[in-house]
Amino acid sequence: MELFDNLKAKVINKNVKIVFPEALDPRILGAAARLKAEELLEPILIGKPEEIVKAAHARGIKTSNFTIIDPDNYDQWDEMVESFVERRKGKVSKEDAEKILKDVNYFGTMLTYMGIADGMVSGAIHSTGDTVRPALQIIKTKPGVSRTSGAMIMFHGRGQERYIFSDCAINVNPNAEELAGIAIESAKTAKLFDIEPKVAMMSFSTKGSAKAPEVDKVVEATKLVKEMAPDLDIDGELQFDAAYAASVAQLKAPGSDVAGKATVFVFPELQSGNIGYKIAQRLGNFEAIGPILQGLNKPVSDLSRGANEEDVYKLALITAAQAMMDK
Repeated sequence: MELFDNLKAKVINKNVKIVFPEALDPRILGAAARLKAEELLEPILIGKPEEIVKAAHARGIKTSNFTIIDPDNYDQWDEMVESFVERRKGKVSKEDAEKILKDVNYFGTMLTYMGIADGMVSGAIHSTGDTVRPALQIIKTKPGVSRTSGAMIMFHGRGQERYIFSDCAINVNPNAEELAGIAIESAKTAKLFDIEPKVAMMSFSTKGSAKAPEVDKVVEATKLVKEMAPDLDIDGELQFDAAYAASVAQLKAPGSDVAGKATVFVFPELQSGNIGYKIAQRLGNFEAIGPILQGLNKPVSDLSRGANEEDVYKLALITAAQAMMDK
């Protein structure tokens, strides 16, 4: 079964509610209409109803079945403001909260936190920081998770060849403990896509072939994961060729249960992860969907501003599947 057919089977007719703060964007409207028509999720669009209706009609999209919430005319506004002030533990006043919550990303995140929505998809016209910051302040990370991270699902064709790359979006230079947490959360993300997690900790060294503090960090992170999740198949440090190609693994890491068979690639810092997934996407013709934010109490997904309608559709589907896992 094709990758996204599996996800559709998990969420169809489950009434999963996903909020879209960027409701005037034609990519968002098109994807939301498809998702609603296919009964995969219930879109919640944020903005002024008359503006959303006008933008939708310009694309030939009917809005009669959409839930539209206007932050300027919301019947649970006072409750939301009070909840936000409480969640921020006195760091903002009521007056400040009322200003902050006019931001559509903060408003959409609060809908998710309050349980009115099950998850949120944003980032089509906002930066990663604008999407992630409210999530970290309001939804926050799960117990035992120190940092959120951003994974990309990489796949070919109908998804028979599929991998997880992380962190590709959030943590500029994680330390060994943070890198270990990213690895464990990435393995959980793999299971969402029915990928058996075999986690490779990426480096420019394989099994001591090079010496440097950057290599030591990866070695330490691998050790920590083995202590924290002893049942997880993980190995490192590994170069990409040793992790990916069985013939190279036999030479560089003989006897490894992961080398040559890796499905989850954890990069040592953001720069290499971001560059790596884009090389695979552009030169290797892999499709890259994400980043999928990992480790949050409720799912929030960050689109690339270069995303097309199909990317929005797929990332929203992933977000709905994450929400189902958390229920």
